Amino acid sequence: MVDNHSLKIENTPVTLRELALNKVRQAIIAGYFKAGDRLVERQLTEQLGVSRSVVREVIRYLEAEGLIEILPKKGPIVAVLTWEIAEQIYNIRLLLEQEAAYDCAQRATDADKALLRQQLQHIAQASREHDDIKRVEASQAFYETLFRVAKHTIAWEIVQRMNSRISRLRALTLAWPEREVAGFERMSRICQAIEENDAPRARQAVFEHLSEAASLAKQILSQQE
Repeated sequence: MVDNHSLKIENTPVTLRELALNKVRQAIIAGYFKAGDRLVERQLTEQLGVSRSVVREVIRYLEAEGLIEILPKKGPIVAVLTWEIAEQIYNIRLLLEQEAAYDCAQRATDADKALLRQQLQHIAQASREHDDIKRVEASQAFYETLFRVAKHTIAWEIVQRMNSRISRLRALTLAWPEREVAGFERMSRICQAIEENDAPRARQAVFEHLSEAASLAKQILSQQE
């Protein structure tokens, strides 16, 4: 979880805008800033230790990513994530990730398999540490490798455009106690099928993983609406 103290920007060669953007994005994904919360420029400048111009840039970027929306007479708020939006995201992921897993399983070398297994262990480590942000970032790295090995570069570009909202959904569902099979176990099945170059099983494992995640997201979001 992100707190006020951890929002403060430290000295680093990365630009202030990039740092502030990452901090606020993580705070939304982790739920520190909740759906519907107003994002007040003055408060953000104090929390982040940056200028208002940087905060305004951050808000514009996160609006483009779908994490923030601007309401008339109210200003920027954390976008409300509805099932209607989530369902579209899961449908697109199903189309793209099943085929990427299939081709990844056919193309993966020993080095590719070792990297995927290593990234899977990073997810496990983040889970043990109860670090939602690290877990989401490790999951994203796993899928980036999967798409790269599959040579589905255009599909990955499409996924990247949705990554902030995908990450928000991952944070929402990954550790939910009512999940029939743990998200890590589902991803392990995908990885194992790729390691065995079993393309049909890799595709099926993705289908089962995303279908269960979508069902869970629907349950959670319906309760919140």
